[in-house]
Amino acid sequence: MHPVSPRYDGYTAYDYLEAGTDYQHFDLAPQLGRVPAYDLALDADQQARVARLMAEEIVFSLHEHAVVLPEDATEIRRYNRTGRQRTGYEGLAHSGLTAVIDNFMAGASCVTSQNGWKWDDMIYALGFRLADLAKQDMVVHALTVDDILRAKGEGRIALVAGFECATMIENELDRIDMLYGFGVRQLGIAYSQSNMLGGGLSERNDGGLTNFGRRAVERMNKLGMLIDISHSGDRTCLEVIEHSAVPVMITHAGARAVWPTARMKPDEVITACADRGGLIGLEAAPHTTISPAHPEHSIASVMDHFEHCVDLVGIDHVAFGPDTMFGDHVAVHHAYASNYAQRQEGGPAHPEVEYVAGLENPAENFGNIAAWLVKHGYSDADISKVLGGNVMRVLGEVW
Repeated sequence: MHPVSPRYDGYTAYDYLEAGTDYQHFDLAPQLGRVPAYDLALDADQQARVARLMAEEIVFSLHEHAVVLPEDATEIRRYNRTGRQRTGYEGLAHSGLTAVIDNFMAGASCVTSQNGWKWDDMIYALGFRLADLAKQDMVVHALTVDDILRAKGEGRIALVAGFECATMIENELDRIDMLYGFGVRQLGIAYSQSNMLGGGLSERNDGGLTNFGRRAVERMNKLGMLIDISHSGDRTCLEVIEHSAVPVMITHAGARAVWPTARMKPDEVITACADRGGLIGLEAAPHTTISPAHPEHSIASVMDHFEHCVDLVGIDHVAFGPDTMFGDHVAVHHAYASNYAQRQEGGPAHPEVEYVAGLENPAENFGNIAAWLVKHGYSDADISKVLGGNVMRVLGEVW
C-alpha cells in the first residue's frame, strides 16, 4: 500500500450533506483491507524501485469505477437507483494514481429504468458525483492534459469523466456536445448491446458503424473527446478505428488470442487500433482476462494478456484499465447479469473467483502492476510508458 496522499483530509462522499436526511444511508464496504494484500515477494531494492516509479511517473488508470459499494450485496441495485454512488476517496488516497478515467457506474444507475443507459440516469450519476467532487480538495475534475500535469505537480489525483457507451444520446447528436459541456472527456460507442451508433459485442451479428455512428465519431473528433471501443463488436471496432481522424482506445479489454471470448479483442482489432496510434488498456474485472496458464483469474492471468499485447503491437501501445471498484465486484456482475449478459460461448471452463487477486480495487492495482513489472525485469522507461506515458501521449493527440 502506498503512503496516504498528503491532500487527503478524511473527507468521505457527501460529507457536506446529512446522511439519512439529505440522501439515503447505506453501510458501505471497506475501501482498504477488504481482501488480503497481494505479495509479489520483492526484495528491498525492488520495493524501493517500485516506490520511486510510483512517485515520479504519471500513473494513469484508463478505466475504473472508483466508487464504494454497499457492504450488503443485496442492496447494490437499491443503492445504484439513488444515483448517488460514493467516491472512494480513502482508497484513492492510498492508490498512488495520478489520474483515472472514472466511468461512474452509469449503466448501473438504474434510477428511472431497470435496464440502464437512460439519459436522465446518466446525468444523475454524473451530476451527483461531480458536485461531491467539488466539495473536497484531493481529487480534481480534469478536462485537459494540463489539468492532469497540474494535479501531478500539486499532489492531487485527476479524475477524468467517462461513459462506457453512447446509448443514452439516442439519435440526438448534440447530446455529445452537452456531455462535453458537462465535463465528459471519454465516450464509448456501444456497451455490449447494439445501439444507434453501432454493434455491441454480445450480439449475434455486428452490423458495424451506422451512418449516425459515423456522424457521432466525427462530432467527438471535433470536440476532442476520447472514443472507447471496449464493448463494441469486432466490425464496429474496425470501422470506428478507420473512420476516426484521431486515435481511439480500447480502454479495458484483453486479447482473444489468449482467452477466446467475445469480451476479449481479436489481434486484428488490437493491431488496427495501434496502427492508427491508439492503445489497449488491460482489463481486470472478474472472469474476463483469464489465461490457459492461469485459469484462476489473478494479476498473473491479466499480465499474460499484457505480454501478448506487448509482443503483438509493442510497448508503446499498451496500458492498463483494470475496471475495478471498492467492494464486491463479483456481486455486481451477479446483480446485473440479466441486464448486460455478455456472450462468452467458446471460452474454456474456469473457476469462479471471489475477487481478482492482486487487482481487486483501485487502491492496490497500480502498485501491484508496477511491482510485477519490476519483478519481471522491465526497464524504467518501459514501465513509465505503460503506467501512464502512453496514455498521456494519445490524449495529447485526441484532446
